[in-house]
Amino acid sequence: MTKKILIVEDNPTLSDVLFDYLGSEGYVCHVIDNGLLVEDWVRANLPNMILLDVALPGKNGLDLCRALREFSNVPIIMITGRAEEGDRLKGLNNGADDYICKPFRPREVVARVNAIFRRVEPHYGVDVAIKEKPADDQFFLLDDKRQKLYVHGEEITLTSMQCNILSTLMSNEGVILSRDELMNRIYPDNRIVSHRTIDSHIRELRKNIARLLPDQDVIYAIYAAGYKYEAPV
Repeated sequence: MTKKILIVEDNPTLSDVLFDYLGSEGYVCHVIDNGLLVEDWVRANLPNMILLDVALPGKNGLDLCRALREFSNVPIIMITGRAEEGDRLKGLNNGADDYICKPFRPREVVARVNAIFRRVEPHYGVDVAIKEKPADDQFFLLDDKRQKLYVHGEEITLTSMQCNILSTLMSNEGVILSRDELMNRIYPDNRIVSHRTIDSHIRELRKNIARLLPDQDVIYAIYAAGYKYEAPV
């Protein structure tokens, strides 16, 4: 099935370049140049991925990313002119799956897009197909096809990165995985990613889980070692 990508960029030169390069890979692209138009378009058209500039007229990309995460788990790549790690972490903390710093090579963007689709489409760890909300006796259940976690039948929508991290930890229950091991499993393109990026994704994942499981941890940080998953009881 042809994948649809929304490009949110107010610089027509950059949006045209992204449109052409992604189109040559077989993706169907749509461009929006104003942040105020994005949420309604996403609700109506359900894109498979969003390339989201940070500096936008109407509504900035960080606020948009946070708003989109209220109703969608679509993969989001932030595009920013700010290369500092703190700025990139802001995007990740607001729900972005990846980031690209300007200036960029169009072929790198295409490679990042392809890499995220490869991460989203395979099903790691627990492989279940849920047609309806699971019964309460299915206490803690990850549906990594739909990027949803169910706790007592109530659902949490995860980002693709959060889902991949949780699935990896769940499939290695009780085993401490170092940050480097998690990076190698989650970023198969071997890009350079700091430990703080992994920590940021896991911090947001734990916050999401705590919304429905407030009295029990399932992801444990092991000092100087990494992280491990223990099933809730």
